[in-house]
Amino acid sequence: VQLQASGGGLVQAGGSLRLSCAASGGTISTRSMAWFRQAPGEEREFVAAWSGGNPAYLDSVKGRFTISRGNAKNTVYLQMNSLKLEDTAVYYCAAASGRLILSRLGRENAYSYWGQGTQVTVSS
Repeated sequence: VQLQASGGGLVQAGGSLRLSCAASGGTISTRSMAWFRQAPGEEREFVAAWSGGNPAYLDSVKGRFTISRGNAKNTVYLQMNSLKLEDTAVYYCAAASGRLILSRLGRENAYSYWGQGTQVTVSS
């Protein structure tokens, strides 16, 4: 499975962006899909995941970010609203080989496929 992330950019605090992750070589409908991010000097962290049931989110993005999928386009989206300075990072999409149980959704090593990352910069 190949993943192509896009949609990053420069936005003012309080603004919105929508990231897209287009998958090829495999369907997303039978996989858990996730977004992670990595800020400068920080470790990569889990942001959001979808696995066929209720989505899971990092506490600090709950109520602001929404993960969704477009099966027809084999694409996963991350709608980011009310962006904050601390959301600045490179955002990566990831796909698992199948459906993950809830307890594994936030673990990097549960995902087999990764996109190249897209930069999100939030300015004051």
